[in-house]
Amino acid sequence: IVRETPNMTSRAAQRVRLGWSELEVSRACLGTMTWGVQNTEADAHAQLDFAIKDIGLNFLDTAEIYPVPASAPNWSPGATEKYIGTWLAKNQDLRPRIVIASKVAGYMKQPSASVAARSDPPGEPKPATLDYQSVMEACAASLRRLQTDYIDLYQVHWPSRAPALPIFGRALYDAGKEVPSPVPIEETLRAMKDLLQAGKIRHYGLSNETPFGVGEWVRKADEMGVPRPISIQNEFNLCNRIFEDGLVESCTPTNYNIGLLPWSPLCGGRLSGKYMNGNPAGARFTDYAQFQGRFSSAPVDEAIAKYAEVAKKAKISLTSLALSWCASRPYVASTIIGATTLNQLKEDIEAFDVPLSEETLAEVDDIHFARKSPAVGP
Repeated sequence: IVRETPNMTSRAAQRVRLGWSELEVSRACLGTMTWGVQNTEADAHAQLDFAIKDIGLNFLDTAEIYPVPASAPNWSPGATEKYIGTWLAKNQDLRPRIVIASKVAGYMKQPSASVAARSDPPGEPKPATLDYQSVMEACAASLRRLQTDYIDLYQVHWPSRAPALPIFGRALYDAGKEVPSPVPIEETLRAMKDLLQAGKIRHYGLSNETPFGVGEWVRKADEMGVPRPISIQNEFNLCNRIFEDGLVESCTPTNYNIGLLPWSPLCGGRLSGKYMNGNPAGARFTDYAQFQGRFSSAPVDEAIAKYAEVAKKAKISLTSLALSWCASRPYVASTIIGATTLNQLKEDIEAFDVPLSEETLAEVDDIHFARKSPAVGP
């Protein structure tokens, strides 16, 4: 369901229903992952002003572990939420109109500074898990940093089963990396239930999940009398379409009706085309060459070159092709866009106004089926 919004001309600002819930969110969701590493607090506030006040977006996504990458010398866990919080403090009248999504970190075997940052002042780094206490503490910390009384959508960033799963660009399930005695979904769900009842969150969602995981969350929620998840945030772009191989059936509106929130629709910026002639100064893969390495491979480069030819033929930018294609999928609720500069953000938003012809969509599929999901591998 797409609803026009008064006085807003951008398709990125059109409202769509998020999954089975009553939440209406803009077709574009403002991503915040780099705020605090590649973006200053002033940059973050400028993007929020433009996206929300000027364009009319009402949906933004963050996480307790943001910004990333954690290898950046200026990394500080929770900085991104703090930037959003200081903006909200200056714009309190806008809070009822904004849908804020955040995430609790999933399983991490090594002690994490993100876990330490749940207390103020920070405590000792500890491994991250999704047990009841951890979820409650993480939510309380996010609320404090965001300077808000509630989070509209609280997401499990990745499952307790994550090391073995075909996620984050991995193609295969690895039984040898199964986590011994992972936190049961029921325990995490109990925390979500209590947060819902306390009014600290309005809904919860999943992220980086599998068909099995989605089915288990729905089954356990029904057994426990808890509302089902309303969304799933998985990687989805022209170079990674594995969501279509199984998850789409579970999440489609005619089944569980769990809205897809694609992350990295531009392959970390590679589908903007800016890396086709070398790595530009200050860009993500220039400064952090090891981050999201799956997007820096010969098969991905070959696919991007072919998509660039399709875009050229259609007389549109590669960014427009990638984002418009993503938004055109019937199972996509809102597409998460992120930018380092305000000009990049403007280009991302304008992409939603670019229609794709049936011929262009067919050419995109031809490239995909010749070499499916090149950003997914061992």
